[in-house]
Amino acid sequence: MKTGFIGAGKVGFTLGKYLTEHGKKVTGYYSRNTHSAREAAQFTDTKACDSLAELIHESDVLFLTVPDSSITSVYEEIAAHPIRGKYICHCSGEKTSAEAFPDIDKTGAYEYSVHPLFAVSDKYHAYEELPDVFFTIEGNKDHLDGIRGMLSEAGLQTRLIDPADKTRYHAAAAAASNLVIGLLDQSISMLGECGFSEEDARAALTPLVLGNVRHLLRDGTVQALTGPVERSDTETVRKHLASLDSRRDRVLYSLLSLRLADIAQRKHPDRDYTAVEKILEEFAE
Repeated sequence: MKTGFIGAGKVGFTLGKYLTEHGKKVTGYYSRNTHSAREAAQFTDTKACDSLAELIHESDVLFLTVPDSSITSVYEEIAAHPIRGKYICHCSGEKTSAEAFPDIDKTGAYEYSVHPLFAVSDKYHAYEELPDVFFTIEGNKDHLDGIRGMLSEAGLQTRLIDPADKTRYHAAAAAASNLVIGLLDQSISMLGECGFSEEDARAALTPLVLGNVRHLLRDGTVQALTGPVERSDTETVRKHLASLDSRRDRVLYSLLSLRLADIAQRKHPDRDYTAVEKILEEFAE
């Protein structure tokens, strides 16, 4: 199937480059920003289309790699053209295909959400990491094998997801990606209060963070857990809370530590965590 991209940002660059590198036919790009479309076409050795109609006519699959807020309005432009039998895809983690493409059944096209569980941060190099990335797919059930097969043939890992689970799925992804950044920013800030420069704080935390993540991903959260909550060390937990200046930081520490207490209880079923949970609950609201 020939694939075209509407929108030439980081996701469009990345998917287009990966597909061309793995033997799939990419028609090219269309964007209101003609410079970005030409740049993406050059990067992927495809072409920049002069009109939306041209890209639609030449493509079997259309990826709308535009901001989430623009997906539906761009789709409505597409729907004004003959798109019967074409696969219309977006890459939003939160929107379902039905939400993004209202009344698409009237056009005869097939709707899909194809979301890479991955933070695309570099449009020129991120495609190299895609073989390790899961792509979650939901949409028209009658033709799922078509879009899933195209991605699988290119060496991508795919997983089907129920549309009803999309928002929870996206929240899970945000927790592992965005919220972790907030948590580490707090740690860096606290080390700054201890006299570390930001650069030194990042360097000091690197082996701790990477080692912990490797252990967690290899062995699971229960086996990876260490620290004062896991030991039910109430004195240290009290000291930690007392050292935090803002209520917001104490609430964050307490809520996450209560989650750790649940994990610790699974690790040590015979250990009593009542005392440490009581301390944490005092600050969790």
